[in-house]
Amino acid sequence: MNENEKIMTEAESLSIISGMINRAKNRFSETGTLYLLWGWVILVCSITQFVAIQYFNYQKSYQVWFLTWLVVIYQFIYLAKRKKREKVKTYTGEIIGFVWFTFMICIFIMMFILGKQKVYESINPLILVLYGMPTFLSGVILKFKPLIIGGICCWLFAIGSPLVMYQYQLLLLACAVIAAWIIPGYLLRAKFKKEN
Repeated sequence: MNENEKIMTEAESLSIISGMINRAKNRFSETGTLYLLWGWVILVCSITQFVAIQYFNYQKSYQVWFLTWLVVIYQFIYLAKRKKREKVKTYTGEIIGFVWFTFMICIFIMMFILGKQKVYESINPLILVLYGMPTFLSGVILKFKPLIIGGICCWLFAIGSPLVMYQYQLLLLACAVIAAWIIPGYLLRAKFKKEN
């Protein structure tokens, strides 16, 4: 074997690198777990609060949302474990992580401002606007239409929210998470299982 055969040509190097990139792109890594987790938790909380207000006139119905703090703790543990198992960190995964991190910061700031100004009737429409943003962007980044459609559904429900009484906004919130997170979550899971 002569020296020329040992040295890989530039074209061969590019071909190998290109093949590796394409394999990484084709391997779908989003399992839909967090979409399903948050979708079901928000669905349960919104319907529970609706029932508490509509049928029991319970004044502290908002307390059901404290359940979301347990989910935040679980999410941190889940993501830490997943990060340890990841062999390859993808650019797509990193960007989606930043999109959802931005969303969480915006939610906390918005809740703080609305709480301080005591403008509680605006919470659900604004939450729906915010839900649409990371869902839509995740769909665009992943090239996954159900998330894009889910994000648009959130915005449409947000537009409709101010037109109905507060407790019915909770039902719109429930419909939004079914469209934006639960259905896409199950579709993502099916796609993940099929491709991995």
